[in-house]
Formats: sequence, structure tokens, C-alpha cells
Amino acid sequence: MKSSFNLKEPKGINVEEWFTECYRKHRNHPLIILIRIYKGNYYKFVLAVLFFLIKHCPVWVLPIVTANIINDVTSNNPNTTRDVILQSLLMVFLLVLNIPMNYLYTKYKSLATRYAEVGLRKALVRKLQQLSISYHKGTQSGRLSSKIIRDVEMVEQLSTQLLISSLNILLNIGIALAVTISRSMVVFAFFLVTTPIAALTLVFFRNVMKKRNYEFRHEMEETSAQVMEMVELIPVTRAHALEEKEISRISEQLFNVAEKGYKLDIIQQIFGSVGWVIFQIFQIGCLAFTGILAFKGSILPGDITLYQSYFATIVNQVSSFVTLIPIIAKGIESVNSIGEVLLNDDIEKNEGKKKLDKVEGEFDFKHVNFKYAGSNRLILDDLNLHVKKGETIALVGESGAGKSTILNLAIGFIMADEGKVLIDGQDFKDIDLRTYREKIAVVPQSSILFSGSLRDNIIYGCEDISEERLKSAIHAANLDELIERMPDGLETQVGEHGGKLSGGQRQRVSIARALVRDPSVIIFDEATSALDSISEKLIQEAINNLTRNRTTFIVAHRLSTIKDADKIAVIQSGKCVEYGTFDDLMDKKGIFYQMKVIQS
Repeated sequence: MKSSFNLKEPKGINVEEWFTECYRKHRNHPLIILIRIYKGNYYKFVLAVLFFLIKHCPVWVLPIVTANIINDVTSNNPNTTRDVILQSLLMVFLLVLNIPMNYLYTKYKSLATRYAEVGLRKALVRKLQQLSISYHKGTQSGRLSSKIIRDVEMVEQLSTQLLISSLNILLNIGIALAVTISRSMVVFAFFLVTTPIAALTLVFFRNVMKKRNYEFRHEMEETSAQVMEMVELIPVTRAHALEEKEISRISEQLFNVAEKGYKLDIIQQIFGSVGWVIFQIFQIGCLAFTGILAFKGSILPGDITLYQSYFATIVNQVSSFVTLIPIIAKGIESVNSIGEVLLNDDIEKNEGKKKLDKVEGEFDFKHVNFKYAGSNRLILDDLNLHVKKGETIALVGESGAGKSTILNLAIGFIMADEGKVLIDGQDFKDIDLRTYREKIAVVPQSSILFSGSLRDNIIYGCEDISEERLKSAIHAANLDELIERMPDGLETQVGEHGGKLSGGQRQRVSIARALVRDPSVIIFDEATSALDSISEKLIQEAINNLTRNRTTFIVAHRLSTIKDADKIAVIQSGKCVEYGTFDDLMDKKGIFYQMKVIQS
């Protein structure tokens, strides 16, 4: 069955750009942003409101019908039987009509709100792909995930609360007061005096419950965190015979939760009962007041039930409106939270820059200075480095010397503050980096795999490659034996983050992924660290296959793995202090020689 869901985009502009533009124009007016993001779908909200009114009318009509029937019966109206049947049939019709009207209301409301939901998430995803690597390194991934999932959901709820819940509250109060005014100004005056008191009393007790619920939820979150920590630490706990200590620690937290829960249960029942009693007292007051009016002939006897129903409706709706305020405040905060991402200007600007048709792989770092934002320390200080086409260069040095910064410059993740970084004679600042990165491959120190099959992870971004080329990459990455052992071969699921594979196996999958791309430039960030000697040997062979006839940057900590590099650059305090082949640097007996002696 074909889905009726249709994401209608404003003409001439995609959803992501439109939402971002809304935020840019109205950044200080979240409610205007909320309205603007529905452009092209306003009619859906109008239809939703119309169907809501129709589906909700039994709530407003029933007290009137009840009062009319009672009045007919008590006044000995000769047409009572006919009137009772007609009004009953009217109520049955309105009740049955609720089903199709509720479906249509939900359909159009959902189409409108889901439009905003998917559009905002698409806009956030696109913006996150555009934001700089520096931004992502400085921002917790959990916070970004929360913006995409939780904040967008809160915006969708805000739309519903403002349009539907607020409308429902206003209509219920308005109709109840309108009917009351039309029948008795005295009862209307009674409502004006007593309704605010009753509603505020209920709100007070709800606020107390909210506080107690928050305390209990906070304790539950703490328990969840401690239990997760306990599970992760089980190998360490078991290895040091600390089981009883952990059981005691978690048990104490569980008792804290149970105590908070017990207190919450008691307080909920006490305040719930008190709130219910107070509301019933006001209801009895309304009953007594309208009963006296009916006895004196000021109103008809059947109107007592009408006013009772409307009084309860008004009190509940006023209370609901007050409790909506914090929900609306949360929704507005979520609108602003999304804007923090969409309006961030820390993005890589490639539009209008030169596109590269091919990359030869010749690099020049000329008098490069670089320091990170907020720091006065130069990470790279007048760095000069020349890398020929097809040459393998290994970067060695102490932690913090600037090796990873050089790699980030070579990828284009960051730009030099002073000096130039050139690729085939062209400044990185002048080229469309997306066209450059299409022709390079990066193998990070920690292999990044996603949940899926081995095939999916290897051909990521190159889904249209031939089976022959895939097999060639697998063979060059020394993955043949691994795949043969797998129950489903290439279709074997690797688990979350590749958890079903060892570190060496994950690294070889990353190398196969790089080989599939057939890149002109390879960038390795220490591919063999923390691996056993067998895995290291297999990976080293795969690296040799990968780097053949390609310009390659390798950050190396194990100096024995870079013997075959064409050149070795020793980086110290952001400068290239030694440069040459392995044998040249060993013969020189300088810094590199001392480093090698220490590792021997």
C-alpha cells in the first residue's frame, strides 16, 4: 500500500536551506520560527483544527442535551418523548462522527508536524556534515544526538501543544462561559470568583508532585549510570575479587531508589487525596449554589447538571493551561537549541572554489604556522616540508609534537594560520576540498566501523564497484582467510562498532575500504599501534600493498614499521628537525637515532 505521507517543500528551495534561513532571519523570535517552518503546510493545520472542532463537539453538546432532557421531563412537556429521542439520536450521531473526524484530524495534524520534524532533522544532519572537524572535536556527540532526537521531538510537541492543546483549552472555556452567560449571569459571576481559586489549588498540588517526581527520576538516572558502570567493570571486578564490594555499592543505591519511590508513593496519595477533596468541595459548592437558584426559580432544574459539567470543565482547563507553560518553555528552549547548530558559522566553505579533476599527490608545506583557537601555543612553527608524488613519508616524534596536526592539514580539516599548504602546486584555501577528498583515503588509528556486513563496511562510499575490484582489495588487505572463516562470508554482520572483530581485523577492513577507493593519496594515523606481532605483520603487508605508487603520509610510533618509507620527517615542537631515509637518519646518529635506540 502506497504511503500518503508527502513531504511538501517550499518551491525553489530545499527543506534544509529553508529551515536554516528561517532561523537566520528570526533568531530572536522562536515562535515566529515555529510558524515559518510550516510554510507550505498551513492548510493542513487549518483542516486539523476544523476536524478537531467537529470531533470534540459531543463534549460541549452533551451537558446541554442532558439539561434539556431533564427540563422536559420535570416540566411535563407533552413532546418530551419525541424530544428525548431526537436529542439522543443527535448525541449518537455526534459520537459516531467522532471516529472519522478523529482520523482526519490526526492525519492532517500529523502530516504537518511530521513535516517539520523530518525537515528539522534533515537540516541538522546536513549542517553537522558541513561543520568543521574542530567544532565536532569540541562538542560532545551525545549533545548533538540529543538535538537531532530529543530537541526536534520537543519542537514537534510544542507545535501540538500550541495549536491543539491550547486551542482545546480555549474552546472548552469559551463555549462553557458563552453557554453560561446566555443562561444565567449570576452563575457566570459565581464561575468568575470560584474557578481561579479551584484551578490554582490544583496547580499547587501538581507542582508539588512535579518536584517529587523530579527527585525520584534523578535518583533513577543515577542508578542507571551506576548499573551501566558496574556492567562495564565486571571483568575488572572479577579479576580483583571485588564482587561483594560492587554488590554492596549497588545495593545501597537500589535502597536509595526504593526509599525515594516509597516517599513519592505516600506523598502522591496524600496530596492526590487532598487535591481531589478540595476540587469536590468546590463542585459541591457549585451544586449547592445552582440548587438554591433552581429552588428559587432563577434557573431550570436541568441546568444544575449543565453548570456542574461546565464548572468542572473550566476548572480543569484553567489548570491544564497553567501546567502547559513549562512544556511550552521547554519547547521554545529546544527551538533555540536547534538554532545553536543551524546558525553556527564554523563551516567549511567550498562553493565557488576550484574543483580538482585529478590529484597527483605532490605536497608542499611552506613556512606553516598553526595554533588552535583559544591557545597561544604554536602547534606548528615555521614548518617546511616537501613530499613528492608517489612518495611515502613517515612522521615521527613525541606526543604533542604536531604530527596529527600535519595529517589534518593534509586532509584539509584545518587551514594554516600563516604560510601555505599546497597540493600539486595549488593552495588548499583555493580548492573545493570535497573534490580533493574524493581522491584520498584515510586509515585512522582506531578503525571506525558501523553496524552492518563486512561488504557494507568495505565498499562504503563506493557501492558501484565491481566484484573483481572488491576481491582485489580484500586480497591486498590480507582479509581472504578471515572472510573464509566467517559463517556468512562477506555478508557476516560485524556488530556495533565492529565489536565481533578483533582490533587487527578491524584495521584490515579499514585498509580494504581505502584500497577500494583506489586513492591517489593515503593518510595513516599509526595503523599498527596496540596490536600483537602477527596482526602487525599482516597489517604491515596490507599497508605495503596499499601505498604502492601512491603518495602516503604515515604517523609512526613503532619505528621498526617505517624502514621502507621513502623519507622520514622527525617533528619536534612543530618543526621538522630531521629529514631523510631510515639509513640516512640512523647514520646521522641524531634525534631519530636516539629514539630508535630507546625502542630497541
